[in-house]
Amino acid sequence: MALKILLVDDHKIVRDGLRNLLEKHPDIVVAGEAEDGREALQLARKLSPDVVIMDIAMPDLNGMEATRQILSELHNVKVIALSMHSDKRFVSEMLKAGASAYLLKDCAFEELITAIRTIMKGKTYLSPGIADVVIEDYIRKGSKEDSSVFSILSDREREVLQLMVEGKSTKEIAANLNVSAKTIETHRTNLMTKLDIHTIAELTKYAIREGLTSL
Repeated sequence: MALKILLVDDHKIVRDGLRNLLEKHPDIVVAGEAEDGREALQLARKLSPDVVIMDIAMPDLNGMEATRQILSELHNVKVIALSMHSDKRFVSEMLKAGASAYLLKDCAFEELITAIRTIMKGKTYLSPGIADVVIEDYIRKGSKEDSSVFSILSDREREVLQLMVEGKSTKEIAANLNVSAKTIETHRTNLMTKLDIHTIAELTKYAIREGLTSL
């Protein structure tokens, strides 16, 4: 039976290139494509893919949050992070979210195929150079307190923060997340208090630095 792949990237040219290359392999089929994390979650529920190839920096819902939500619901799905970012924070948080592999976008296509074959055997795959980043991060952290956005804010607060800095109004965010405007206002107040940041400009800088958005 062919492996079902879900491609998630906000650039159509990237998705088209990956589809063309992947479908040269007779045992691989691209079952669907998504341009952001929220669409990826919906398609993953519908298609139950074997592997999701996930970009990180995307609008509406980034790849880290999408990976967390997909894997919390669909335990048999494998996620491969395919990103231009080699920063240890991106790598660390994608692996914490449950990704089975992390590749850089400048890797050779053969490496992606190797990663797919590797993770389907229940193993982890990291691009050369990424392994060093992971080990260095692990050693440096030690007993050091984790002060990243992923430890400070709840899942929903991070979603609200991303949508806020991407210019969505309270009503738009509420509609997007299927909650009341009052609930969004509460999340907004709570996240600003936790971060001690009270302007959209500073929140935007923070969200970019933490990898929640690529604006």
